[in-house]
Amino acid sequence: MTNPLAGLKVLDFTTLLPGPYATMLLADMGAEVIRIEALNRPDMLRLLPPMVEAGISAAHAAINRNKQSVALDLKQPEAVEICRRLVETHDIVIEQFRPGVMQRLGLDYYTLKAINPALIYCSITGYGQNGPMKDRAGHDINYLALSGLASYSGNRETGPGLHAVQIADIAGGSHHAVMGILAAVIQRQSSGQGQHIDISMLDGAIALNAMAGAGFLADGRTPEAERELLNGGSFYGYYRTRDDRWFSVGSLEPQFAEGFFHAMGKPEWLSRVADASPEQQQQLRNDIQARFAENTFEEWRVIFEPLDLCVEPVLMLSETICHQHSQARDLIIDVPDSSGKPQAQLVCPIQFSSGSLQYERTGVMPGADTYEVLRALGLDQQAIDELIERGVAGH
Repeated sequence: MTNPLAGLKVLDFTTLLPGPYATMLLADMGAEVIRIEALNRPDMLRLLPPMVEAGISAAHAAINRNKQSVALDLKQPEAVEICRRLVETHDIVIEQFRPGVMQRLGLDYYTLKAINPALIYCSITGYGQNGPMKDRAGHDINYLALSGLASYSGNRETGPGLHAVQIADIAGGSHHAVMGILAAVIQRQSSGQGQHIDISMLDGAIALNAMAGAGFLADGRTPEAERELLNGGSFYGYYRTRDDRWFSVGSLEPQFAEGFFHAMGKPEWLSRVADASPEQQQQLRNDIQARFAENTFEEWRVIFEPLDLCVEPVLMLSETICHQHSQARDLIIDVPDSSGKPQAQLVCPIQFSSGSLQYERTGVMPGADTYEVLRALGLDQQAIDELIERGVAGH
């Protein structure tokens, strides 16, 4: 079967997580991705333990799978010229520098558009290409803070909670970048023209305030921690078992709530759900917690597993990987590394009824494909060796 994005060619100037995760999704779906990597400044993702090969971390090997790597010193005109030549035959450029950096390098959208008018150029930044904060540094935690999301997440006494995954980076940045790029590809089919896509991770995080944002814009009420339906203002939440494991309870609909309290052996508690006062809801949560603390994780699992009540155990990642549903969905794939040895990785979560995903190789060392890519541009062995000797390119 044909890969869904077979034929699309991408130049990736990004590092760390947001851009590489976006191009990983594109590459998994069949796009040809060439990473343009710095010669003397390694991607920090490569250094994040554990390591699976010399110089390659597990995270890098997964997030940069299916991609080629060319190492160039973009401060040198010859390296910039190589990129411009690549642009002639590529569909998409994705970059993650602060605003103005690509322009100083001579690789900005308008310069490259003159070379290839059909080029789709995506910029991922923290705060976007304009506005008073466009040049400011930021991380996922900062975007969540400024988006308003952190203000009504967590606990009223201890404050916002830290998240174990990068919500703004991936949901705000990577996913919106892929959507924007593919929308531009579709539009280009009729117009013949490319365009510049401006992705701000803060903008993307603000957009995640989908329900709360709609509510605030309608009635002006600011959502608060532990006061909303899904953040502690109801019995929806996590509860600790006797052996210090946890269960999730999402039984909000009447039929689920009735079944939940019946399974807990407390059917009379159903009547308490209707009293939405914070004090009464807190007391209900306290009572549910006390009931959960009477049994072990396994005892509750036996009770709730056969019941369709939106109550599920909080699994360790190791348990998730081995779970029968994960196994049935084929969520782990073996991808060959540089020596051909299989390495287990999480799959792309998009499943197609027609068309296949590709998992050709794990992420590689910087410049692993410099010779191959530059030979395809018409440079001979001697010319490439000279570029490497002068520090323009690396392998």
